[in-house]
Amino acid sequence: MLYLYDQIQESVHFIRGKWNGTAKAGIVLGTGLGNLAKQIKADVTLPYEEIPNFPRSTVETHAGNFVIGKLNGVDVVAMEGRFHAYEGYDLKQITFPIRVIKALGADVLFVSNACGGMNPQYRQGDIMVIEDHINLMGVNPLVGINDDRLGPRFPDLCEPYDKKMIDQALEIARKENFVAHKGVYVGVLGPNLETRAEYRFLRGIGADVVGMSTVPEVLVAIHCGMKVLGLSIVTDMALPDALKPGNVAEIIATANAAEPKLTKIVGGVIAQLNAGK
Repeated sequence: MLYLYDQIQESVHFIRGKWNGTAKAGIVLGTGLGNLAKQIKADVTLPYEEIPNFPRSTVETHAGNFVIGKLNGVDVVAMEGRFHAYEGYDLKQITFPIRVIKALGADVLFVSNACGGMNPQYRQGDIMVIEDHINLMGVNPLVGINDDRLGPRFPDLCEPYDKKMIDQALEIARKENFVAHKGVYVGVLGPNLETRAEYRFLRGIGADVVGMSTVPEVLVAIHCGMKVLGLSIVTDMALPDALKPGNVAEIIATANAAEPKLTKIVGGVIAQLNAGK
């Protein structure tokens, strides 16, 4: 963990050679959601492979860039593509960019993902604002020796997702006249989709949607002292009594089609950050 601090500083030093601003917010763009990066007035775009200590994204739909610039007047650092445990990375590697974003000055993190909807009130293409999560990935990025320079030994998770930003996100959806639910995300390891029995179990323990990301980044963001807004796009319905085989192309197409909704929420909440609300 002590070595991790030095790696973070090395990455930040490299980025500072390209951009010397102070970030206000970080954005993690998940499956099919990379086009949001085009809304950013980029000062610099850095491929992950150029940044010291960064992993390499192996998922086809993840571009693998750090996009740094302004969104609605706010300095942001966007991850155009993330990393997953199912790619073979450990959770410290997966969450390393979050620590770099924090070291660049950001105190707010927006995380997005594509997910399977288990709540029968949800529909394909809906947005869910994450109110809480369940970690069933079997791992935690905070395991190991704690470096107090990065965060406390026992971070509190009574409010992992910021209530104020949740309310702002739901209000934006109402004003823009599209559906946004508030619910619970469960993170699993993947990469396989779940069985009928597993969907019943996950729904039974209180989850509304299921995905293979997000939880590790949120845990590290909270450890760093960041406020978090989590957004899920329901790309397929995971109802065990009406289950059909997953179609990856359809999932990506649904995420792409729903992306303008996510863009409006992220842009709107960031604009309120700029206004000091």
